[in-house]
Amino acid sequence: MHNTLTRENLKKLQEELEYRLTVKRAEIAKEKMEAAAHGDRSENAEYKEACANYRENDNRIQYLMNMISTAKVIDDEQIDKSVMGIGSKARVKFIEDDEEEIITLVTTLDLDPENMCISIESDLGKALSGKKAGDIVEVNAPEDHYTVEILEIL
Repeated sequence: MHNTLTRENLKKLQEELEYRLTVKRAEIAKEKMEAAAHGDRSENAEYKEACANYRENDNRIQYLMNMISTAKVIDDEQIDKSVMGIGSKARVKFIEDDEEEIITLVTTLDLDPENMCISIESDLGKALSGKKAGDIVEVNAPEDHYTVEILEIL
C-alpha cells in the first residue's frame, strides 16, 4: 500500500525520523544508563519507564520508515484543480441530511475532522477523489451509506 503524501508531508516525516534516530535515541539511552545505575532493574520504575520510552520511540521509527519508503509523493503541479484530489476544497451537500459543508481532502497526516479536513483514504475521500463539481457520489462506509453532491470546487 502506498501512502499518498505531499512534499511537505514527506519532509516532516524525514525530519522527525532524523530527530528520533539521533537526538531522541541518545536521550533515551542516557536515561536508561542513569536509571540502571540505581540498582536492581526488576524493581526500578525509572528503568522500566526508560525501556518503555525506547520501545515507543523504536515503534515510531519503524512507522516513519514504512511511511517514507511506501510514499507516493504528489507535487502541486500534478494536481488537477478541476477534480477532487489532495488539497481540494469543495462545498458539498449531504443529500439525506440536506446539509452543506466545506470540506478539504488531505493526506492522512493532515487529517482534522473538526475542521472538515477529510483524509483522501477515508470512505468519503475515496468516493470524492477524481470527481467534478455537479457529480453525485455514493459513500459506502462500514456503518453507514449516504449520498453526497459536489456543489462546487473552491
